[in-house]
Amino acid sequence: MHRIILVNNMKPYLDYASTTPINKEVLKEMEPYLKEEYGNPSSLHELGRKAKRAIDKARKRAAKFLSSDEEEIIFTGSASESNNTAIRGLVKGIKQEKIHIITTQIEHKAVLETCEDIESENIEVTYLPVNKEGLIKIDDLTASIKPETRLISVMYVNNEMGAIQPIKEIGKKIEEINKERKDKIYFHTDAVQAANWLDCNTKELKVDLLTLSSHKIYGPKGVGLLYIKKGTPIKPLITGGAQEWKLRAGTENVSGIVGMGKAIELIQKNTNKKIEFIKSKLIERVLKIPGSQLNTPKQSAPHIANFSFKGVEGEGLLILLDDKGIAVSTGSACTSVSLSPSHVLMAMGSSELEAHSSIRVSLGNQTTEEEIEYFLKILPESLKKLRRISGR
Repeated sequence: MHRIILVNNMKPYLDYASTTPINKEVLKEMEPYLKEEYGNPSSLHELGRKAKRAIDKARKRAAKFLSSDEEEIIFTGSASESNNTAIRGLVKGIKQEKIHIITTQIEHKAVLETCEDIESENIEVTYLPVNKEGLIKIDDLTASIKPETRLISVMYVNNEMGAIQPIKEIGKKIEEINKERKDKIYFHTDAVQAANWLDCNTKELKVDLLTLSSHKIYGPKGVGLLYIKKGTPIKPLITGGAQEWKLRAGTENVSGIVGMGKAIELIQKNTNKKIEFIKSKLIERVLKIPGSQLNTPKQSAPHIANFSFKGVEGEGLLILLDDKGIAVSTGSACTSVSLSPSHVLMAMGSSELEAHSSIRVSLGNQTTEEEIEYFLKILPESLKKLRRISGR
C-alpha cells in the first residue's frame, strides 16, 4: 500500500490567507527588542535611540518595497486599523459637507463595516457589484463618480476568492479623471493578500493609500502598515502623542515593527511558480470529486482556491478535516464565527446553499505536495461521511 509521509510529521496547514507562521529570520531579528533592547523609541537616552533606529530601519525597508518615501509610511496595530485610518482619517481630513465614497461589495469587513458605519454620519457610499469572476467593471466605477466623490477603495486581492482587481488600470483612470476635477478623488487599496505575490509599487499603481499586514507575510501579529501619499489630508484616529508623524499616537510596538520590516525585506515572488503548480494540481484533483465546484476565478492570486461541495455544510467539512489534522477555512478568519453565508460568494452570484457549502484552501511558502496529497486523500472520505449524515 502506498503511504503518504508528511515532511517533518507536520499536519497540513492550508490556511495561509488567515495567517502565516513567523519566518525564523524575522523572529531572530525581533528577539533583541523583546529582551535587552527594550527602550521606548520616544526616550532620548541610548536605549530609546536604539529602538528609534530600529523602527527607522523597518520604515526604510517598507518604503523600498512600496517605492515610496519613508515619511509616507506609518505603522499601525493591524490592517484593520490601517483601513479604518485610510477611510475615517480621510473623511476627517477633508472637512467637506458632503462626501461620497465608492467601494466594492466584496471588500474585507474592515472596509465594508467601516463604510457602513460612517453612512450614519451622512457619508454616502456606493458599493460596486462584481461579475462572476469577482471583478468590478471600470465603467461601473466611472459612472458612479459624483462631484462630491472623494475616496475610492478597491481591494487588490480578495481574501476569500483570490480575485485580482485591475488596480493599476483603476489608478490610471482616477488620475485622468482628477485632471478635470477641482476636488481630488483619493484612491485606497487593501493590498493585504497581494504583498507576497503581486507588484506593490505605489507609483505604478497610482494609489494614495495602501494597506499591508505583517502576519500575512510571515511576520508577527499585531502590526499593520498604511502608506499615505504626501499631500493626502489624513487626520489621526488615535491622539495623545507625536508618534508616526503625529498620525498614530501611542508607544510603538518596536519588536513587531522590526519583524514586519524584516518580513517585507524577505518577500520573494520567485515562489509563485511552485505555489501555482501546487494550486493547479489541487484544483484539477478536487474537481474530479463528484459535486465539487471551483469558486476562485482564473484571474486570481496563486495561493487561494475556494471550493463548494454539493450536499455539505462548509463548517461541518472544516471540523472533519480539522479532526484529521488539516487546517482550512470557510472564508475570512475575521468572520469565521458568523453563520451567515459568504458575502463575497453571494456578490459573485452563488446561491446561499453554494455559499454555505464552501471552504477556502490557501497555500504558502511551506506548503508541500505531500500535504496536498494527504488533503486529497482525506477530503473525499469527509464529504462521503457528511453526505451520509445529511442524506443528500
